[in-house]
Amino acid sequence: GINAEYMGLLKRKMISQFFVLSSRGDTILTRDFRKEMTKGTNEMFFRKVKFWKGDAPPIFNVEGINFVYIKRNGMYFVTTTMYNVPPAYIIECLDKITKIIKDFCGVLTEEILRKNFVLMYEIIDETMDYGHPQLTATELVKPFVVNEAIILPFQKLAQSTFTPSFFQASTKPSISSCAPVIGAKKDEIYVDVFEKLTVLFNCNGYIVNSAIDGCIQMKSYLKGNPELKLVLNDDIVLGRQNAKSAITSVVIDDCNFHECVNAKDFETMKTLKIAPPDGEFVVMNYRINGEFQPPFRIYPFIDELSNYKLQLIVKLKACFAEDHYAGQILVKFAVPKQTGSVNLELGKLPTGQEAQYNSSTKMVEWTIKKMQGGNELSLITKISLDTPNATVCRKEIGPISIQFEIPMLNVSNLTVKTLRVTEKDKPTPHRWVRYVTQASSYVCRTQLFTFHNHIVR
Repeated sequence: GINAEYMGLLKRKMISQFFVLSSRGDTILTRDFRKEMTKGTNEMFFRKVKFWKGDAPPIFNVEGINFVYIKRNGMYFVTTTMYNVPPAYIIECLDKITKIIKDFCGVLTEEILRKNFVLMYEIIDETMDYGHPQLTATELVKPFVVNEAIILPFQKLAQSTFTPSFFQASTKPSISSCAPVIGAKKDEIYVDVFEKLTVLFNCNGYIVNSAIDGCIQMKSYLKGNPELKLVLNDDIVLGRQNAKSAITSVVIDDCNFHECVNAKDFETMKTLKIAPPDGEFVVMNYRINGEFQPPFRIYPFIDELSNYKLQLIVKLKACFAEDHYAGQILVKFAVPKQTGSVNLELGKLPTGQEAQYNSSTKMVEWTIKKMQGGNELSLITKISLDTPNATVCRKEIGPISIQFEIPMLNVSNLTVKTLRVTEKDKPTPHRWVRYVTQASSYVCRTQLFTFHNHIVR
């Protein structure tokens, strides 16, 4: 009975195959652990994903074969199994493998994987044994890996999505953190404070609900992995119930820490003691609910010019300081299904802006390469309808969504005050701190909604 139960537990964690495919479907890496699958599962997977309506789910079954995958930098990291393996368990294992590869090679690209295929198979064989995940941390795999990574020339390294010109002159370009951690000779540590914003505006530009999902991420190149002391700003309060009598600028509703973090002094002294593992890791995840100063405000204005014509004016205002810039801005909204044609007019400062209408999806996309804080831009959309039904069709306009990225800005005001090595005899390493704010779900309604005879704006 015990043996049967033990074997059943083993089968629940059993992976048959692991392979990596490019965005074109080419096989970059493949390892068949159990030799129990028919050939061509990689082609079967790619054909299914390619012709799936929309985005394929992370787990699906084809002819009795369970496919579980994640997508990183345009590549598919895939496992197959014939058993009822917990999907979250496999997805976490795949994510750990991609992080280990990135720690060894510095970046995660198709070219790096192809140039380091011997090293890749070493890593795969150490992380999985006969289909069972075993070593899923860089510091555990490192002693058993013999080969060193072949590094691409500096100018060919995958550039970060954050344009260096956005940074202050004293900020080191993020390309510096693309070197492999394994075998690193420098004594540096990189800290990134990432925040993703969820904001919903009503049609008058007022906030309906808002939240910040943030994380503090580190990449360590420190020799000997000494203990670190990270101190955040003093005005942090944990729990909104504790902030009622406190004058504070940062109220954290929920947070969790990496297993290497000692957070016993966090609530009282805002201090974290960290025993950093090799490579990249998330020190802290946090969530902030409630109102804050949004970096952008959206103001939509809809007019019925005639029974056949509608006009939508979208005004976008950057509410952050003038010494910051936002990049990779994309504004999207839907137009009525009965739209015959659309005329788009950009307002002032049209340089670096582009607006397009897709007649098949009935979507308008407005892209802005760079926008300085304090500026206001506008787009005028004139819609010609096929039928004289403007009053009804205006309800189909929107909502308006926006994507953006703002380097060196964090909306929550969470700040890294101090980062140092706790051992006094250790030299102070070079420390680089970067803040990045992105949109997660940033949406503005264009209509008034009626719910149980009450108007919801």
